[in-house]
Amino acid sequence: MNSSAPASAGALPVPEIGPLLGRLDQALADLTEPRQIRAATVAMLMQTRTESMAAIEASFATHPRAARETVRAIASLTDVVVTAVHHVASTRLHPQQSPSESERLAVLGVGGYGRAEMAPHSDVDLLFLTPWKITPWAESVVESMLYMMWDLKLKIGHSIRSVDDCLRLGGADMTIRTSLVEHRVVTGHAPLAEELRTRLWTELFAGTVPEFIEAKLEERANRHARQGGQRYVLEPNVKEGKGGLRDLQTLYWIAKYIHRVDRAVELVDLGVFTRDEHLAFWQAEDFLWAVRSHLHLIAGRPVEVLSFDMQVEVARRMHYADTAARRGVEYFMQDYFRHATRVGELTRVFLTELEARHVRTAPFLGRFFRRRRKMRPGFIDRAGRLTFEDSRQFLSDPLNILRLFEEALRSGVLIHPDAMRVVTANLDLIDEKVQNDPEAIRIFMDLLLKHGNPERALRRMNELGVLGAFIPEFQPVVAMMQFNLYHHYTVDEHSIQCVAALAEIERGEHPDDLPLSSEIIDAGVNRRALYLATLLHDIGKGRREDHSILGARIVRRIATRFGFPQDEVDIVEWLVRNHLLMSDVAQKRDISDPRTLRDFAKAVKTRKRLDMLLVLTVCDIRGVGPGTWNNWKAMLLRKLHQETAAALENGLEELNRDRRQAEAKRSLRHMLVAKGWDARAIRSEMQRHYDAYWPGLPTQTQAVFAELLSGLGADEIRIDLRADTDRDATRAAFVLSDHPGIFSRLAGALTLTGANVVDARTYTTRDGYATAVFWVQDSEGHPFAEDRLPRLRQTILRTLAGEIVAREAFATRDKPKKRNREFKFPTHITFDNDGSDIYTIIEVDTRDRPGLLYDLTRTLAANHIQIVSAVIATFGAQVVDSFYVKDMFGLKLHSPAKREALEKKLRAAIADGVKRAEAEQA
Repeated sequence: MNSSAPASAGALPVPEIGPLLGRLDQALADLTEPRQIRAATVAMLMQTRTESMAAIEASFATHPRAARETVRAIASLTDVVVTAVHHVASTRLHPQQSPSESERLAVLGVGGYGRAEMAPHSDVDLLFLTPWKITPWAESVVESMLYMMWDLKLKIGHSIRSVDDCLRLGGADMTIRTSLVEHRVVTGHAPLAEELRTRLWTELFAGTVPEFIEAKLEERANRHARQGGQRYVLEPNVKEGKGGLRDLQTLYWIAKYIHRVDRAVELVDLGVFTRDEHLAFWQAEDFLWAVRSHLHLIAGRPVEVLSFDMQVEVARRMHYADTAARRGVEYFMQDYFRHATRVGELTRVFLTELEARHVRTAPFLGRFFRRRRKMRPGFIDRAGRLTFEDSRQFLSDPLNILRLFEEALRSGVLIHPDAMRVVTANLDLIDEKVQNDPEAIRIFMDLLLKHGNPERALRRMNELGVLGAFIPEFQPVVAMMQFNLYHHYTVDEHSIQCVAALAEIERGEHPDDLPLSSEIIDAGVNRRALYLATLLHDIGKGRREDHSILGARIVRRIATRFGFPQDEVDIVEWLVRNHLLMSDVAQKRDISDPRTLRDFAKAVKTRKRLDMLLVLTVCDIRGVGPGTWNNWKAMLLRKLHQETAAALENGLEELNRDRRQAEAKRSLRHMLVAKGWDARAIRSEMQRHYDAYWPGLPTQTQAVFAELLSGLGADEIRIDLRADTDRDATRAAFVLSDHPGIFSRLAGALTLTGANVVDARTYTTRDGYATAVFWVQDSEGHPFAEDRLPRLRQTILRTLAGEIVAREAFATRDKPKKRNREFKFPTHITFDNDGSDIYTIIEVDTRDRPGLLYDLTRTLAANHIQIVSAVIATFGAQVVDSFYVKDMFGLKLHSPAKREALEKKLRAAIADGVKRAEAEQA
């Protein structure tokens, strides 16, 4: 915030301006041509700047997590360059013999450069200041300076204004006014710069404090909205994002506007910050500048977004190392988000206080019209914000910290910044005694259960450090990033989003979207157990052990400490241990297979557990991020719940394969009769298929196949494409003469159209035809638009006819995008002979790419493996493909040697696909 002197580079290798100007004058002594003078100046300054930047960068590498002296050194080096260029322009190119008062020029840094802070590729923002109207001499000097700085490859932002211009334009334009708040004379006529400084404070800034604060608050809100509104966006903008450098700068601008300070530490003496708060800002600023500087150096240009590929390289440069439990990049991002949280929290406290003191249109009208609720003893409403009457009395009972959040929820009043600061400064009061206090536990559980919007209290408690203090087992997952493309939030924010999803269901907000979950909640469940399990289901993440198993042990300890009866402790533990079970079965297994349902029912055991697990699973998926929940997942979970509930209530014999086959035939017979089929045609259709066909497909799809097979010629291919809105997908049904590899060719044809296959079934009729059905989605996870279906059909037919060779076409599509390249998804291939009565289940867990399904199915076909169904589950850049298969004799893959050989070939197919793509791009 220093606005009066150039940056001090300390011990960093920035040349002193005096000796440099001496060498420059000596080099230019014999030159008379302007072009030669400019060229010689640029050559000397380019060498000086290149050498100095290399030395600054080398120095930065020795302390890569702290950039304060680095950004000041870059600003100081820029001062040297600007001063030298001005010296040459004003003394060699456009010298004055006897300048008049109007022929004065001051060169000022504004914005970030005015603050004497510059990242390696920051813009150089300059204000050329004249006393009055610009003179031809000043215009010539500025023009020569700009040409030389452009030749030096500096990115210049500039304006030429008089003092009066600055006051007039700054009064009308908030962006210009903000840049003027942080101006600093670099070179030229210093008294002119001092005149501007004096007049700005007396004639413009002093009388417009509320206006400036309002504008900055609105600008900050709009900026956060553009950046996604969440602090925990997993690819944050270090400069503009929530909790980023711009938040700090906004705070400094406002503080300086009000208090006319030059440095942040002066705000401590004025009582704006405590020393601890200033230290937190200082540390966060140092860290954020380090991250931004590394981004610029890695990219060689001004990059501000910490994208996934950049995160890995920045973490490496900042010396974050991998451990057995987590990657270095995850530790780095956890530090980043912790700093961003602290910046956001302290900025909010500061700005809320300013709003109350200075802003004219603050929430006064809202407070006026809002019905005032009576506060509980010890709490008061001060200027529309909740706080306490007496801090000493408040802190005399540590439970008052929890009561503050309960009262905020009960009353609907936001917490006052003074109260937030007191809480943050006294977290040590929440000790082991408080963590075990029955009254403290009651207050916390009431926050979860009584007021209808627990996420509001949880998020504020988390940001202020109270949640991690009261449940210390939660602290390790605070700001913990999950380095993948599936989760949109950090672990703690995801957990709070899941609680928010549960509260929405309870409030009745999703009766149409989530009818089953709403019905379960309305019928009544153990809310205490469900809410605690939802909040803590991921508490075991970030360790070497399976997070579900470790988390179950941790929540057993917490639930016991909370005084839950044994049956509730058991259900919370079971839910956390199995919170992925229902999602995995629904998305990775064929839930029409009786064995799958039977095993799942045995694992769940009771209808109560089934109901609670369904709701937790729904909240877990919805809490991952926008667009993760869809009709496809809803349909799978509803079907799994329905079938399992029937089995639990009526006995597992309900899942008998013969019974399900008979029911499927009866349902199809009724549908064909309704369509006008005669008895003979229906009997022929019923006899046409093997037993496995009947339980594996919806009746509606079997009816489509019946129509397609009717009168089919030996060489004919028939296709039915239509939206299946219940599953949020397009259903693609094919009938054609069966031959080896047909599943692979169909999968390849569909994928080449841009379709994502999410489920597939293929069966052979007794008379030699293949009946294959695929459910596919577009890139947005929805059915294909009607106008795209004709082209879809044409591409499929051309691929089946051999006009398009899928293997070659995929080579150009399979290389991972740059931002996805750093994700590590080691390939896991498992063979399961127990998960199905009649099939072997081959599960392939690896990095997703467009040609993967084609490569896998082609490899299986080449090894005489018959694919009956494929279930595709995608999690960001990771995919789990599950194939239900038989060997060429219709048997399971019993031979260990054959399974091992097949695994090697599948791994080779995965690797070869990536190599082809790399060769294509090379």
